[in-house]
Amino acid sequence: MSTHEDEIWMQAAIGLARSVRASTAPNPWVGAVVVPAGDDPVTEGATQPPGGPHAEAVALDLAGDSARGSTLYVTLEPCSHHGRTPPCADAVVAAGVKRVVVGILDPDPRVSGLGIQRLRDAGIEVEAGVLASEVEELLAPYLKHRRTGRPWVVLKLASTLDGRIAAPDGSSKWITGPEARADAHRLRAESDAILVGAGTIRADDPALNVRDAPGNDPLRVVLGTIPEGARARPAMEHEGDLAALLDNLGSRGVLQLLVEGGARVAWSFHDQDLVDQYVIYLAPVLLGGDDGVPLFRGPGAATLQDAWRGSIASLRRLGPDVRIDLLARGGGGAVA
Repeated sequence: MSTHEDEIWMQAAIGLARSVRASTAPNPWVGAVVVPAGDDPVTEGATQPPGGPHAEAVALDLAGDSARGSTLYVTLEPCSHHGRTPPCADAVVAAGVKRVVVGILDPDPRVSGLGIQRLRDAGIEVEAGVLASEVEELLAPYLKHRRTGRPWVVLKLASTLDGRIAAPDGSSKWITGPEARADAHRLRAESDAILVGAGTIRADDPALNVRDAPGNDPLRVVLGTIPEGARARPAMEHEGDLAALLDNLGSRGVLQLLVEGGARVAWSFHDQDLVDQYVIYLAPVLLGGDDGVPLFRGPGAATLQDAWRGSIASLRRLGPDVRIDLLARGGGGAVA
């Protein structure tokens, strides 16, 4: 059974993991805290960009000799295999850590259960499952990728209160205010790929990059043919099956795909039940008619009984607008 103190330190580790959310893919974003047995200061670590040390290694290196006899808190099971870096489980053993508290096990078959077993074989006390649901929410894109080979799909929509993403003339700049737009760029920074339809490229010529938040530009994916001279170039073009596209992106190490539209693309992902998380920015704007562009353009449920129903995972005020995170009922979620 975890103690209140264990949960406090695990919350700290979760905060560290969240702070590097946009910089670690295709590795998971992980946080670690070393609590020494004596009066030495607590040390913290978070996973560095690919090729850099993992969270445990960062925290243990800062701890030095004070790691001997300490308790290590880490959001994800320490790895037990050689990748770009040596196994974290070996580093924990070598540092002389006495106890390890883990949020969740790593579903990667190269790690799953093996990291914890390595620690226990070395005589280290291990407790797993502390604040597991919170860690699973934070790591939902990584967990889905490791379990299915496909990325976590986020569908982002900016809408008026009467459910329109553009006016009848196609204009949509700007439905939402600057705070919501900056938040959408943070969402881009957290995503490894961003997708729109060729119609959106022709209508708006978006750059599909990250401007109002720290982070790298995602891989740009366009459904259809990209016009010459489009700002979205270079980009990956795709025709045909969306499930095959997700398999392709997953094989490239894409953990999260952000779908930004337009309305027919949004409908295609929704209709095929390929969306894991809906992020809807709702603005206090009314177009006041039925001739604007709806959130989805395609046939919907014939009756209310057949309507898709999810659960609202979070509501957040962003200046004059509201961000709504919607998940399938019973599903996990990576909600910010």
